[in-house]
Amino acid sequence: MPVVTAINHGGAGDVLAAAMEDHESVLDLTRELVAISSRGGVDPYEPVLNRLSAWLEQHHLPATVLKDKTGATVGLTYAVTGAHPGPRWVLDACLDTAPFGDEHAWTHPPTSAAIDDGWLYGRGSADSKSAAAIFCHLAARLATIADQLCGSLVLLFDVDEHTGGFGGAKRYFEGPDAPNNVAGVMIGYPGMDKLVVGGRGVHRVKLHVHGVASHSGGSKTTPSAIEKAASLIGVLSTAELPDGADPDFPLPGKLTVTAIQGGQGYSLTPDLCTLNVDIRTTPTFDGDTAARLLEHLVAQVDDAWPGTRPTLIQVDTRWPAYALAEDSRLRTAVVEAAKTVGVEVEAKIAGPSNIGNYLASLSIPATAGFGVAYVGLHGTDERIRLDTIPTVQAIYHNAVLRLMS
Repeated sequence: MPVVTAINHGGAGDVLAAAMEDHESVLDLTRELVAISSRGGVDPYEPVLNRLSAWLEQHHLPATVLKDKTGATVGLTYAVTGAHPGPRWVLDACLDTAPFGDEHAWTHPPTSAAIDDGWLYGRGSADSKSAAAIFCHLAARLATIADQLCGSLVLLFDVDEHTGGFGGAKRYFEGPDAPNNVAGVMIGYPGMDKLVVGGRGVHRVKLHVHGVASHSGGSKTTPSAIEKAASLIGVLSTAELPDGADPDFPLPGKLTVTAIQGGQGYSLTPDLCTLNVDIRTTPTFDGDTAARLLEHLVAQVDDAWPGTRPTLIQVDTRWPAYALAEDSRLRTAVVEAAKTVGVEVEAKIAGPSNIGNYLASLSIPATAGFGVAYVGLHGTDERIRLDTIPTVQAIYHNAVLRLMS
């Protein structure tokens, strides 16, 4: 990494010049991280965490290792602490990745970190190893002017994100030493065209649908749990959801049956079939409303199948919808910082849920997506545009200085 200079003042020229100085080093670190396979729930996480920890240590930014209750390493943190009082801000990037899919379909292998025609290929290049590299270099610069800053900036590099477990994030935000003064979190998901300032919530349940077991070839026919489940799927898929959209949150609610498990062999009428149901919620069609609707629909089907036990509703995940207000300090800092380098960023509510919803459940504001330009997120040939790295770093640099001034 180039020697850190005094280019830290936050003006458009200053932060862009700093980012250009760092570009080669950011690229090198990103490629090193992409070359380490860290698929969520598949690969061990220690190698990629150890590599990033070593980089931080080499640049005099000693990281704190986060371990879960089993002793497994689930994340790293480093804090730049200003000399003046102020709130705590967090830059978050995950270091685990989605699976590779069909490796033979890739133009370059998923851990090759190959550069081709201005693009860096590899799983995790977009989500979110490039963000981790950018945030590290940003922290290195801010550490040199800590005497001018108010509050603190925490780097959080978590794993277990792509499994949906969010082990690293939960350890930091809810662990025994969890901070109580987090003013906001900026999550380094990719994409330069928008700043995600909200998202639909989730209400996920398993429906355990009951029938009556019997020999399928017997003289007496009993209610099949699968047939009852099929009837329930029909009711769920045609249900009219309340209109959950409004001017401040333009997306409606949504209900989807995403999995079905039941039956075994050929000769047994099944007495149990389990459905996974994913409901996307909004501020007006919230989790409580979704739960009541689901209970009503399930009861309808149970009543139509006498002689069977009632369906058991098992709640799996419940996160609220959220949207940052237009005057949110976090939202404004990124949008205004982008304007200083000539980038118009649209604040947007996302359809898919993300870690921002988890943070909303803790009443912590978050932006969940502004980063490098990309193609193929979670798909074949995931890749990032190299020339967008400095611009993204400059915008975050400017935004953080606004928040910590």
